[in-house]
Amino acid sequence: MSFDRNFKTVGPQSSWSEIWHLWTVIVPRRSINGQLVVGKVWRRHDGRDWIYKKFTEFDGEEAA
Repeated sequence: MSFDRNFKTVGPQSSWSEIWHLWTVIVPRRSINGQLVVGKVWRRHDGRDWIYKKFTEFDGEEAA
């Protein structure tokens, strides 16, 4: 009998777990100029773990 280790479902997922949220992250280390590293990421929960994606800001005028 084989076991799929990539199978992450532990139960029925709720509808909120499929929604990506914009999340502000503060990394507990200092940058070159001494400030904390801060950024934004997309985040959602898959029932067991948090999944993160890079957030890239864009200028609305350049997109038009």
